[in-house]
Amino acid sequence: MRDMNTIAALDIGSNAVRFLICNIEESCDAKKCRKVAFLRVPVRLGEDVFTEGRISSRRRALLCEAMQGFAHLMKTFDVKDYRACATSAMREAKNGGEVLEEIREKSGISVEVISGLEEAEIIYAAGVPTAGGENWKDSLHIDVGGGSTEIVVYAGGRVAESHSFRLGTVRMLKNAVKEEEKELFKSELRKIGDKYQNLRMIGSGGNINKAQKLLNKRVGEPLNFVELRMLYDTLKKMTFEERIKNFKLNPYRADVIIPALKIFLTVSKLCRAPTIIVPQVGLVDGIISILHAKQSVKNR
Repeated sequence: MRDMNTIAALDIGSNAVRFLICNIEESCDAKKCRKVAFLRVPVRLGEDVFTEGRISSRRRALLCEAMQGFAHLMKTFDVKDYRACATSAMREAKNGGEVLEEIREKSGISVEVISGLEEAEIIYAAGVPTAGGENWKDSLHIDVGGGSTEIVVYAGGRVAESHSFRLGTVRMLKNAVKEEEKELFKSELRKIGDKYQNLRMIGSGGNINKAQKLLNKRVGEPLNFVELRMLYDTLKKMTFEERIKNFKLNPYRADVIIPALKIFLTVSKLCRAPTIIVPQVGLVDGIISILHAKQSVKNR
């Protein structure tokens, strides 16, 4: 006998909005979580927020339309439970509260604004501890988004320290990163490099996932600093159009991948972590893992 339960996750990021639906398949001996739908909409809220301080009427309308579409899909798939989270751009937008209220009124979806550190914890729940096929106790997890970069150090299997920096790909493209934030970022990375030895670096975010594919690596197969630097140098020399043509990059990826790789290379160098594991998970995967665990406890 097999029962089905459907759950969904939404991530309103600074660069894109991601939506994931999964089926929890229950049998007498196990519960399996299977992905059935995934959508990504490049709304780029950060382009407004990091320069003007608020979400423009155009992007506000795009976001509301996307959320209404997601609401229809949740109804079609008979979603029983969901969680929707907004990150850096929504945290900083002066009209963020108004936008979230409009989303709720038009789509029925309630969105919670989470901190950078909450974001890192949720992504960690997606299976970061076992990335690369081993259960590592000492690691440095870095998540690079459009508006912020989160770094969490795990030592002895526990969180040793965590940092959230207002330094992300869209923010960098808009030259909206303050010099003091750049210096703080490098200073904290050097401290981590001095304090911890032989940390395994785990990277998450759409850009490092794409870099892994461009380097023809399997999921879980480590990337190293040298090959990542070569990819960065190659892409940086090209124009936006050349990246799209030569590497088959989508327009929404062809610009942000450059600052993203720069961030990963900086972390790798200053923290003395020459290899990077890319588990190909993100915020929506972590939300699904948490909802799945909640369902399991509820049904015991």
